[in-house]
Amino acid sequence: MQFPHTPQQTQLPLFEAFLAQPMAPILKDVVERPWNAEPEVFSELSLRGAAGNCLNLLAPILRELSEDQDARWLTLIAPPASLTQTWLRDAGLNRERILLLQPRGAQSAQQLACEALRLGRSHTVVTWLNPLNTHSRQQLISAARTGEAQSLNIRLG
Repeated sequence: MQFPHTPQQTQLPLFEAFLAQPMAPILKDVVERPWNAEPEVFSELSLRGAAGNCLNLLAPILRELSEDQDARWLTLIAPPASLTQTWLRDAGLNRERILLLQPRGAQSAQQLACEALRLGRSHTVVTWLNPLNTHSRQQLISAARTGEAQSLNIRLG
């Protein structure tokens, strides 16, 4: 079978076609904003699904935090019951750099977290506060700034 002969058209490679067009300098169009001098000290992570799946998603985050170069602790405040010493070991976390704290008596997990943040002996304090209202969030932020620490709240749903 023969195909009718069509004249050969020159075709530019994909990127050359774009480069052939004059481009306006993109970087000059960017408006520079002043860098926020105060770093974010509060983060929140929401995980939904089966508890085992949520823990599998959480493991690399906690592992990275447990291996932080900062000499201070990674502190876990009132973690869920499924987050055991065995789970920490199996997930590959550096257990020598982790504090597991539970509130005592009338103390709430929120109060314990604020105290741990304020003391500044932890680089990151992880909580499982749900729901977390605006006032509670502001308390965590203030305490984290005082202790030059990070607050991470994890909501499991």
